[in-house]
Amino acid sequence: MSTEYSNDSSLRRIRTIADFQFGAGAGVAIFPDECNFQFSTTGRIRQVRIGKERLATVRAQDGRLTLGITAAARLCAHLAPPAYRVAVQEDVAPFVADGKNAMAKHVVVADEGIRAGDEVLVVTAGDVLLATGAALLSGREMLAFNYGVAVKVRQGRGSECFQER
Repeated sequence: MSTEYSNDSSLRRIRTIADFQFGAGAGVAIFPDECNFQFSTTGRIRQVRIGKERLATVRAQDGRLTLGITAAARLCAHLAPPAYRVAVQEDVAPFVADGKNAMAKHVVVADEGIRAGDEVLVVTAGDVLLATGAALLSGREMLAFNYGVAVKVRQGRGSECFQER
């Protein structure tokens, strides 16, 4: 009996995880048909890539996705604001885009549905994607607190997001 997945079943599996985590249709929006998969030694999906670029990693402890910046951009284009978004002040946007954490005192808008631990998109007030990371506070807490880290940034877009404006 083989424990390996076919490429089609891996794609269906990863899209189902994305739909569960981010809502219906997110899986198709994030993961195109030409995705490649990297498996663990136990045969489970670990990373999803397009060419050499990482789209997402499946966390071993809970099976949820951590997004790369390319997948975050695809998700941002798919979801209508404010879904899974944390908007920060314009003056801190370059720092967040460089991979620095988003602090609660700099958050101007946050989706109230965000829970601590969720994968979120950090954007400007104009909905320009800056980074992706894990929420350390709920959406309401991000707006209420004046101290502490709101989003632990995993990957920023760098200066390229300011050239799109």
